[in-house]
Amino acid sequence: MTRILWPTLLFLVALATPLAAQQPPYDVFPPADPPYYRVRYEASTQPGELVYPANYTIWIPAGVRSLRGVIVHQHGCGEGSCKSGLTGAYDLHWQALAKEHDCALLGPSYEQPENADCQMWCDPRNGSDAAFRKCLVDLGEKSGHPELATVPWALWGHSGGGHWAGGMVLLHPERVAAAWLRSGVPLLEPNPERPAIKAHTLPGAALRVPVMCNPGTKEGVTVKDGRFAGVWPANEAFFKAMRGRGGLIGIAVDPLTAHECGNQRYLAIPWLDACLRARLPKVSGDPLRAMPVDGAWLANPTGLAAVPAAQFADDPRTAAWLPNESIARGWMQYVKDTGVMDTTPPPAPTTLRVSGNELSWEAEADLESGLARFIIERDGQFLAHVPEQGKNPFGRPVFQNLQYSDTPTQPLVPMQFVDTTALSGKEHTYRVIAVNTAGLNSKPSATPAGTR
Repeated sequence: MTRILWPTLLFLVALATPLAAQQPPYDVFPPADPPYYRVRYEASTQPGELVYPANYTIWIPAGVRSLRGVIVHQHGCGEGSCKSGLTGAYDLHWQALAKEHDCALLGPSYEQPENADCQMWCDPRNGSDAAFRKCLVDLGEKSGHPELATVPWALWGHSGGGHWAGGMVLLHPERVAAAWLRSGVPLLEPNPERPAIKAHTLPGAALRVPVMCNPGTKEGVTVKDGRFAGVWPANEAFFKAMRGRGGLIGIAVDPLTAHECGNQRYLAIPWLDACLRARLPKVSGDPLRAMPVDGAWLANPTGLAAVPAAQFADDPRTAAWLPNESIARGWMQYVKDTGVMDTTPPPAPTTLRVSGNELSWEAEADLESGLARFIIERDGQFLAHVPEQGKNPFGRPVFQNLQYSDTPTQPLVPMQFVDTTALSGKEHTYRVIAVNTAGLNSKPSATPAGTR
């Protein structure tokens, strides 16, 4: 973390040549046809500019005339996490949040070589702030949404991405609607043990931005040693500095994980939904609205119970701040076992097409609980699950599968099924049902017929 290794310097020299091309493992990514758009910038050799190439992909919800904001899903440090950012904009669950608020969904991928200095991008002052703001201008031109250059941001970041997202709150508090910091936070005081990491200053405007710190319990809360033991002390210091001055900041300790993202999205997305609902202007272009505080709940940062603010017995400036009762109840479920409840079914799949024995369809994720799988029915009877079992070693199985940094795997999982047991010459009718990760079924799709 204190220097860029010589192989990295040679890599950057190669990137600086006129014929520089995208390098493995960053040369495989999904296509960016509308409603997706992509820009990529080569590494810069100019002082203060971004020393790594950067790839930004954005998704624009259909039918939105004027965007009200952009949701940023920021990966963490290391080559594997940076590569995982290439699919961030394709996540159906995060797209559901973006669509709900007429926002774009942006997935950056900073092409950091293995063992290189993550601070050269996750500290936004090292060029990634300027590159990010430039990408919004360029993607606005590509997509026909020039307002991207000026709309507010909702930021989610993992590890070094949390450092980046928190740094952007401190640098641009007037632009940030809310920020969720999974495992990583910026420094507000110099750390003698990590002198290469520069401290930020804390402007008063940042105290009015809702922020949630989300460390894993095995990152220094209950497990005090190991690679990630320093995460909790850093989170605690950042929280105390902001909350001690009245900042709208909470802590949600993941009771099951270390540095992996686990089931955090089932609290992060509803929390961001509540913040966006309260803060985004009704008219695109107007300034952010102040976050309401009259319905707030408070909790001991490492406890299990939250109460209305007026009922909190201790100093409120030591308490985790939660925006409302609904989020507080979700928080209490999350910090106990991450089992955030959901009682709303997902939307029904649409546009079911049958060609011979091949089925394809479209579907949107459930805002609260995403998509776990689909049920295929033939002639009114159960036929199959798609997939048989979603892959997510870090939490609830999901349809798109999930990587360490909370993004879909490549290649993207298609919404399709081949009925290998269809009878030749017989007309069958099919329906598709979506199932969210809480186990709730949607209404069935329409029932087109098909013959083999």
